Amino acid sequence: MSSSGNSKKLPEKYILLNPGPVNTSKKVKQSLLRGDLCHREKEFSNLLLKVRQNLLKAFGLKNYFPIFLSGSGTLALETALVSTLDPKRKVLVLSNGVYGDRIEKIISLHGFRKEIIKVHLGEPLPLDRINQLLLSDSEIESVAMVHHETSTGMLNPLRKIAQLKGMKGKRLIVDAISSLGGEEISWGEIPIHVCVGTANKCIQGLPGVSFVLLREGELEKMHSFPPRSLYLDLKTYWKEQESGGVPFTPAVQTFYALDTALEELIEEGVKNRIQRYQQYSARFRQGFENLGLEYLIDPKYHSGTLTALKLPAGVSYDALHDQLKAQGFVIYAGQGDLKTKIFRVANMGNLKLKDIDRFLKCLEKIIK
Repeated sequence: MSSSGNSKKLPEKYILLNPGPVNTSKKVKQSLLRGDLCHREKEFSNLLLKVRQNLLKAFGLKNYFPIFLSGSGTLALETALVSTLDPKRKVLVLSNGVYGDRIEKIISLHGFRKEIIKVHLGEPLPLDRINQLLLSDSEIESVAMVHHETSTGMLNPLRKIAQLKGMKGKRLIVDAISSLGGEEISWGEIPIHVCVGTANKCIQGLPGVSFVLLREGELEKMHSFPPRSLYLDLKTYWKEQESGGVPFTPAVQTFYALDTALEELIEEGVKNRIQRYQQYSARFRQGFENLGLEYLIDPKYHSGTLTALKLPAGVSYDALHDQLKAQGFVIYAGQGDLKTKIFRVANMGNLKLKDIDRFLKCLEKIIK
C-alpha cells in the first residue's frame, strides 16, 4: 500500500477495485445497524440457520454442509486443511501464484505429508504432469488448489483438473475464496470435497465471516481424526452449529451483513452476477487495450473478475495508486516478484458501468 499522497483531502467514498473487500450495497451496510445481539440467544441461532440455508440455496447445493467461521478466507482455508487432511496420506498442492504458495505453507507448518507441483507466477498449471504424478503416487489422497489466483488474475482449470484420469478416488480441496459467486462452478459435474469461501468478495458481504463447504461423507472422515487445534477445528464448529450455537464469539454484525448479501445474491442469481462481472471486465479490458496497456498473462486464462496489467514505462505503482486514489479509486499492487512490475484492477462488488468509464478516463489522463 502506498504511504504517500495523504496531504490532500481525499474523497469520502472510494470505488474499490481491489479483489476484496468490495463495494457493497446500501442495504448491506445498513444491516450492520440492526442492533446488538448476544450470540448465545435464540435470535442469533435463527440468523445462523438462515445464512446456512441461504448459502446452499444461492448455489443450488443439496449435498454439502456449510460451516461458518469469524475471520478472513485464510482462516477458513487453514481450518479446512488442518481439519480434513489425513496425516498418513499425502496431499498434492498445485501452485502457480501467491495463494497456491499459501496452501503449501499452511500444509508445511502443520507437518502434513505433501507433494507440490509449482510453476512460475502466471503460468498455466501443467495438466499432463499433474495427471502423471497422480497416477504414479498411490500415497496421494487429496489435491489442493486455488480456483482464481488473484495474484495474477488467472482462472485455473478446475473442471479439467477434476476430470483427470489420475483424480479418480482422490479428494479435491478448492480455495474458491475469490471465485465463489463470480465464476462458474459446475457443482454437479465437479466433485469438490472441501470448498473454502468468504463473504467479502463476490458474495458482496463484509469482511469478518468465512466458511467451509463440506461434501457429504467428509464429516464422517473428519471425525476419524483427532483435533489438531483448539480454534481451527471444523468438528467443533459443526457440532455447535448443528444445534444452533457457536463455539466462540462470532462477528455478529457481519453475519447481519452476510444475511442481507445472500438475499441479494439469491435475488440477482449467481448466473446473472457472473454475467454482470463479465460485462464489467469486458468494459475494463476494452479500455486497457485502447490505452495500449499490456496484460500480465495470456487473456485466454483471464478470470472474469480481475485483470493484472504491466505498469507503463516511467510510471511507478505508488504514483499511479495515489493519483487514482485522489480521484476516488483504489487499485491493487502486485505481490511477490511482481510488486513493482504490475498493478491489478478487480471488478467484483457493487460497481456501476459509469464508475468503470470514469476510472478509465482518469487512468488515461495519468498514463498519457
